[in-house]
This record gives sequence, structure tokens and C-alpha cells, in this order.
Amino acid sequence: MNAPEHVSPGSWTYPGDDSTRYTDLEYWTEVARTAERGGFDAVFFADVRGIYDVYGDDRHTAVERGVQTPANDPQLVVPAMAEVTDELGFAVTRSTTYTHPYQLAREFSTLDHLTDGRVALNVVTSYLESAAQNLGLHERMDKETRYDRADEFLEVCYALWEDSWDDEAVRTDAETGVYTDPEGVSTIDHEGEFFTVPGPHGCEPSPQRTPVIYQAGSSDRGREFAAANAEAVFASQPTEAGVREYMTDLRERAAAHGRDPDSLRFFIGVVPIVGETEAIAQAKYDAYKAHVDVEATLALLSGFLDMDLSELDPDQKVEHIETDAIQGTMNAFTKSQPDREWTVREVAEFCGLGTTSPKIVGTPETIADELQYWHEEVGVDGFNVKEVVRPDSLRDFVDLVVPELRERGLLSERRPGATLRERLTGTDESRLPADHPGSPRTD
Repeated sequence: MNAPEHVSPGSWTYPGDDSTRYTDLEYWTEVARTAERGGFDAVFFADVRGIYDVYGDDRHTAVERGVQTPANDPQLVVPAMAEVTDELGFAVTRSTTYTHPYQLAREFSTLDHLTDGRVALNVVTSYLESAAQNLGLHERMDKETRYDRADEFLEVCYALWEDSWDDEAVRTDAETGVYTDPEGVSTIDHEGEFFTVPGPHGCEPSPQRTPVIYQAGSSDRGREFAAANAEAVFASQPTEAGVREYMTDLRERAAAHGRDPDSLRFFIGVVPIVGETEAIAQAKYDAYKAHVDVEATLALLSGFLDMDLSELDPDQKVEHIETDAIQGTMNAFTKSQPDREWTVREVAEFCGLGTTSPKIVGTPETIADELQYWHEEVGVDGFNVKEVVRPDSLRDFVDLVVPELRERGLLSERRPGATLRERLTGTDESRLPADHPGSPRTD
């Protein structure tokens, strides 16, 4: 996250942590070089609109403790990171709730051009009340309305990216003075409930046209949205049973949308804490835990869950509710683990490092064993490797774990394909697959 903290509240206080350098462009180019050296497919940027002001009466905890606040726009550091890398992709989180599809389509076409086709769009629907008020609404949209808007939002973007410009529309013919053949550029004539967009798109086709679509829907409506649109899906369930259920359900829903269920790529969040020996790794883990800010974690979780955890007794059991906020966080401690009852205190302690993602502590061999199990036995395609200490967590993973993964043949030195979509799918196709709803219209 382009902020001093993402999902390990308090770790910025750890000696040597460089999180406060998030405003320094050189920090991000260093991250990019390290991630590329480590064979990562992409850097995944989380983002948020608004401040996590649900916790407590004074609503200042998030600001005081640096809970994803302050936060800069992640999109703007991508060109610099792309300039110092050749293969690394960039997945950028954007909300369909508080922006316009015509504007977003232009921005991501531009990024796809500047990165030579290495961009992904992580689609979210914003839910914080403070974001709604600051962006011109009296109150936030309910979940159904947000997803209705998101459905139409992507429909507009797909039409702009895929249908508006022919592949050969740009001629750049100096002899005739024709830069673009007008016959190859058409309007999209969209008139819907939320948007009226005549078009045409203002950008010529980029290498991927449509960026790779990431999603992480966990509620029933969110899962339907992911099944219809996502190419890469973040499974946030903290248990093997929860991940298996989620992947099976998403594949079945994708098939119902006429898509190849095996085309979805699933990745889970992991928090690897690695040392040259088990003792060193455990010592790191203990030191990291000592810097967890429990109150800041509760402020973050209150925003995730849309409920003020300061009003609950620390030993009170967390009961399942359907929330208008991040349903996956609630499901992680209720539906995903029905045989265990979590208290508020236990949830805060568990989530202090990487929120709902499992922690893996040990030697490079231990970390690799666990990742190999999740890949080969559970069937996940990859991992969202979460940092605790920045950038040491990334460096530790690249310097210690990556060589072990490569030794086992689990990670190649170079990824085939020119674009992010080609590398993620293992194909030579940079465009959306034919069965994706965003593919060019045939009518």
C-alpha cells in the first residue's frame, strides 16, 4: 500500500522499518527491482478511500496510529516502477463507486501502454461512510447498489477497451496525413441506470486492451461479481477448508456464466517470516508480534467489518453478521471456521500481522514446503506475499525463499510471454479469452 502501513498495524515502529519512506519514489523503484529479481508476477497495490473512523468515539485512532492513513495514490508510482523493470506486473486497486468508467478506462489504457501490457485492475466497491461524504454523497451506497453500479461500470469499460477501436485503426500515414482511420473508431452508445457514455474511447488500443481483472468478492453478491469478471481471484479465507470451498464455489459460478472455470487463477495471502534457522525465524516472529499495535488493529478491523469493536468486551465472542463492508473478514472468523469461536481479543491478536492471512514461520525449506502444499495439494495458483517489515520482509523472501522455490522447480528464472495476462495464464494470448463477458461483441 502506498502508505506507512497496510495490514500489520504498528510494524512501522520496528527498528529498521522503512515504511515512512512511502513518499520517496526511490523506495518504490527499489521494491520493483527486488520483486523482479525474485520472480514475482506483479506488485499488488491495495488502496482505500476514506479513513477507518468506525472505531471509538473520537474517531482519531486511525490517524494517530497510521492505520492506512496517510495514503497516497498507488497508480502514480507505477510508471517509475515499470521503467526500472522488464517483466514485473502492477495490480492497482480502484473503486467503481466513486469514479467514472470513461475516466478510469483512459487511465488504465495509458498505464497499459506505458508498461508494455503489464497492468491489472483490482476492482473493489468502496464502503466507508467517510469516503462517501467526502466524494459528494450524503451517505454510502448499499451493497446491492454498489455491485449494480460495478456491473455496469465494467460493461462500459469493456466496451471502451474492446469495441471502440479496431486493431488497424491507427495508420500514422505521413504521405496521406491520416493518423487514424475514422472508419475504425466507433461509439459505444451506452445508456444505462448509472452511466450514459456515448464514446468513443479516447485512447488507441493498448497491448492488453483490457487490463487483467483482479477481484476478491466474498459475499454472495461479491462472489457472483468475481465469477463473472475476475481472471485472478484473491481468496482471503484463513483455513484450507475455507479456501477449498471458495475456489469450488467460484468455479461453479464461473461455469454458470459461460466461462471456463479452470481459467480463473486463485491466490491466497500468506505472511512468511523466514530465517536461516528455525530459531532465527521464531525470534523474528516474536519481535514482530511485540510491535503489533492492538488498538490500531481493532481500528482497522472495525473499518473492515463496519462495526465498532471498541463497544464490545474483549472476551466477547464474534458472531456472524452480514455486513455492507468487507464480508470476507467476517466470514474468516465465522463461516470459514464454524467449529471455533473467536473472541474480539483473539481476532485482534491474530490479525496484527497480515490480518486474516496465515503466518508461516521457519526456514526457507519450511516456507517452501508450505507453499508447495498449498499449490500442489490444495490447488491455489499463487500467493499474495504480505510484508510485515518493509522492505526487509520482501528481501528475506527473495534472498532466502526464492532460491529454494527455484531449486524445486516451482519458480522459473524467467516468465514466458510479453504481457501480464500471458504470464499469468501461461498462454500467448494478451487479450481477454473469448468466453469472458468483456470480450469484443460479435453482434
